[in-house]
Amino acid sequence: MLFVSDTAKEKIDEIKSTENLAEDFFVRVSVTSGGCSGLSYQMDFDNEDQPNDQVFEDNGVKIVTDLKSFLYLCNTTLDFSGGLNGKGFHFSNPNASRTCGCGESFSV
Repeated sequence: MLFVSDTAKEKIDEIKSTENLAEDFFVRVSVTSGGCSGLSYQMDFDNEDQPNDQVFEDNGVKIVTDLKSFLYLCNTTLDFSGGLNGKGFHFSNPNASRTCGCGESFSV
């Protein structure tokens, strides 16, 4: 399961409204090689299903990931911080054994 915090939901809804995205758009998250800790998060809006997609809905938000990324993201919460130190989306990943200082990459 992937989870979405209340603050992330509010920001996702705001972006979808601002960008005039149709109702069928969802959040796609994935994990790629890279970053100072070895693995990086990617997040975007999408409206096309892919083979082997893992589909979840939490807090009224549809969130989709590929099977390989889900192995790293299981039980992760997507959150949003509007503070001065690190404004933006971030992932609270219980599977990460180490994260970089900026929080954009991790290792397991």
